[in-house]
Amino acid sequence: MTTNAQQQFHDFATEQVETALRFARISLDTSERLGKLQIESAKNVLEDAAKSAKSLAQIKDAQEALALNQKLNESAVEQALSFYRNVYEITSQAQAEYTKLIEERTTVFNKSAVAGLDRFVKSAPAGTDVAVAAVKSTVQATAAAVDSLTKAAKQVADFADASVKAASTATADAVKTAAKKTSAASTQH
Repeated sequence: MTTNAQQQFHDFATEQVETALRFARISLDTSERLGKLQIESAKNVLEDAAKSAKSLAQIKDAQEALALNQKLNESAVEQALSFYRNVYEITSQAQAEYTKLIEERTTVFNKSAVAGLDRFVKSAPAGTDVAVAAVKSTVQATAAAVDSLTKAAKQVADFADASVKAASTATADAVKTAAKKTSAASTQH
């Protein structure tokens, strides 16, 4: 026959193992996705290098060389932007999953702390209710502060996400504009 304390310890240990396993799953899934992205990117770079080598072998004049160089540069920038956008998305998703896990564990901890205080109050000597109320208030204030910080962090992450997307689009547009100007200048000469 198990005692109440043993059951509580068992439940606590089980929750901690489950949390550790979820954390490990998130980490492994993220690592797997990043690894697949790297392998896919390496394959694409190799294929593009082979195509570029074939194209370089077929160049007949300086004009074609400039045009091919411009095309290759644009392609390289677009691939790099795409790669880093994908890395950013994968890591942002992992961060969101970690945040969710931490929020869940914080909520469970706060509920357990309040429930434990309630059990303590029932068996506590007279006059301790003021101290218990103060501790309860502190736990609730801490929970509210964590919630506020989590919301603020999410707003910062959303802002950063929008900024990264805008910056990558602006970079791609700038490269295309510069390439068009270079192309126009080389055709005039």
